[in-house]
Amino acid sequence: MTTADIEPLTYPFNESIGLGLSETYEKARASDGLLRVRMAYGEPAWLVTRYADARLVLGDRRFSRAEAVHHDPPRQGEARQHSGILSMDPPDHTRLRTLVAKAFTVHQVEKLRPAVKELAEGLLDGLEAAGPPADLVEDYALPIPVAVICRMLGVPTEDRPQFRVWSDAALSTSSLTAEEFEVQREELRAYMRQLVERHRAEPQDDLMTALIEARDVDDRLSELELVDLCVGLLVAGHETTATQIPNFVCTLLDHPDELARLRADIDLIPTAVEELMRFVPLGSGAGFPRYATEDIEIGGTLVRAGEPVLVAVGAANRDALRFSEPGKLDVARQSNQHLGFGHGVHHCLGAPLARLELQEALRALITRFPGLRLVGDIEWKTQMLVRGPRSMPVGW
Repeated sequence: MTTADIEPLTYPFNESIGLGLSETYEKARASDGLLRVRMAYGEPAWLVTRYADARLVLGDRRFSRAEAVHHDPPRQGEARQHSGILSMDPPDHTRLRTLVAKAFTVHQVEKLRPAVKELAEGLLDGLEAAGPPADLVEDYALPIPVAVICRMLGVPTEDRPQFRVWSDAALSTSSLTAEEFEVQREELRAYMRQLVERHRAEPQDDLMTALIEARDVDDRLSELELVDLCVGLLVAGHETTATQIPNFVCTLLDHPDELARLRADIDLIPTAVEELMRFVPLGSGAGFPRYATEDIEIGGTLVRAGEPVLVAVGAANRDALRFSEPGKLDVARQSNQHLGFGHGVHHCLGAPLARLELQEALRALITRFPGLRLVGDIEWKTQMLVRGPRSMPVGW
């Protein structure tokens, strides 16, 4: 067993430019025990890089998200994010999650497929009419999930550009001070409160109206919980998908044989999306820390009660003990139990919706533009929790 007396390594390891997985993760998986790391802010933490260890930490109730409020949690930005469903443990987490889960079941989400398909085709019609080059992010990847989640929550079309500014702030790292982060968060909350009041006055057939009913009629959540839940759904409901669409296209263009294989058999789209979720390390580093509530051994390291653990999902998804040829992209890979959508009680609530959007976005793009290619330099996001192109010029 190792102890906490190890000098921590500076973390995160991944570069913000590109989608590569740092070699440090490979070394960490091959070494005994867990790595000790330190982020720009907060206390040192243990870093999990192996698949089995990652599933243990993500799925074991002895690791707490809520406990972070009592600590100086490891994080990339100065601000502390200590509210909302992502910062909760059961039973509070279960109570809130249950309220929205029915809107994101596979059955419910599947009803949206025709509309998402039509949306993707319509955007491609616009690209084709305007002619190349086009910005794949601004003109295609972003409008799809933004339109879908705004429709679900009843966000007016004219308000969408403003909430994108707030969304960027919510996922920013060192580009905002704690005070600036708080200002942006309160602005978004204030906007959401206005939208909630509008929905109260004029109920609609959407998710926000259903949540308001749960608040006003059944008293199943507080007003702040209602507002923060809607904020969380708005941000999480578009940002990662809007980032992964260009990430997936980048990756496929870097693997022309797999792209040709996908074009030859478009029915491989669902397995390709799962494989790309596994293969592409989206985060610049690990996500929210989990705090051990008792002494627990993980991968040969004794983690003491009160110590934080970070899970590097991108590294776990490349573990050779779980995946054959983990460094190879295989769009037909079977039994792909990746951790791209997490695991355990905090498994991504919107995973069925994200899958559908990614599938239809890729299907439409690959089918319409067989000659799709980069026609300029990608501008990458920096100082963000997620990695991906900010703009991506393409032609066809």
